[in-house]
Amino acid sequence: MAEHQEVDPPAADTYPRKILEYMEGFLVSKTVFSSCELGVFDELLAAGRPLSAEEISRAVGASLDGTQRLLAACTGLQLLHTHQDQGQVLYSNTEESRVYLTRSSPVSLYQSIQYSSRTIYLCWHYLTDAVREGRNQYEKAFGVSSNDLFQALYRSDEEMVKFMQLMNSIWNICGKDVVTAFDLSPFKIICDLGGCSGALAKQCTSAYPECTVTIFDLPKVVHTSREHFVTEADQRISFHQGDFFKDPLPEADLYILARILHDWTDERCIELLSKVHKACKPGGAVLLVEALLHEDGSGPVTVQLYSLNMLVQTEGRERTGAQYTALLAAAGFTDTQHRLTGKIYDAVLGHKGT
Repeated sequence: MAEHQEVDPPAADTYPRKILEYMEGFLVSKTVFSSCELGVFDELLAAGRPLSAEEISRAVGASLDGTQRLLAACTGLQLLHTHQDQGQVLYSNTEESRVYLTRSSPVSLYQSIQYSSRTIYLCWHYLTDAVREGRNQYEKAFGVSSNDLFQALYRSDEEMVKFMQLMNSIWNICGKDVVTAFDLSPFKIICDLGGCSGALAKQCTSAYPECTVTIFDLPKVVHTSREHFVTEADQRISFHQGDFFKDPLPEADLYILARILHDWTDERCIELLSKVHKACKPGGAVLLVEALLHEDGSGPVTVQLYSLNMLVQTEGRERTGAQYTALLAAAGFTDTQHRLTGKIYDAVLGHKGT
């Protein structure tokens, strides 16, 4: 029988601040989610002046009491400024909320926040099950089979558009950093595999005026991208419909796989990279855009959390630079380098010999 061990009580002045912050982190997320969903930041932007809680509650169609509490929390989170006017409290957007939380901003994260609130958050309700079972949780969260990952991700036209808006907002903010992490100017013909809304393709054509970019994606994604995201003014961007696991890839100097490999197992990654290597012109290359873990796996914590999200939502995981180098080498690519951007996503470049 195990011997009972006495445990010393914590010192009287200790306080589990970090644990409580982590435990209550979802309160912050849901405050931001609900403020965006109600349109708080949009109404303040449209008004062009500070508003009272009563004015905001009327504008968003919410109770005064609930609105006052929400506004107080947003002020505490430094998403709103407060002003005193004849004894009345008025609210206005901070610069950060004006730029990133209003729908009309060109670098708005509104759609990303909506997707996090209505899709990712629901999947994370089943994180414990995902850890136990080692697989994604679409079946429990949404009642759809996850045998085909993208059938689950794109389970309705509305859900597909939401996902595309999410990726669009991310690349509008982070895209320039990753396409300029290496000098890609020698590569004139670029193929963006799983290019989705075309936001990263636009970053490429902006940074490299002599290149053309073909977006390779599923037919319904291409149709939606043409309808909602890529206009005829983007003359150096074209489309190629197909499934990159099943269909031939167009020949190119450079292939971009942005947040693609993290969806898949090592075996599927090597399968896809081998197809890319075969289609790639001699002297060409492949650019991977991913959030890189430290080589010892010790961080960054954001990427560690992303890897848990890959467990909950996909078949894949986040990886280190060395792990991506190994996948590229298994497919035939050499002289691989990786660059940290200092932002969310990093870049890995592998070459095909001449």
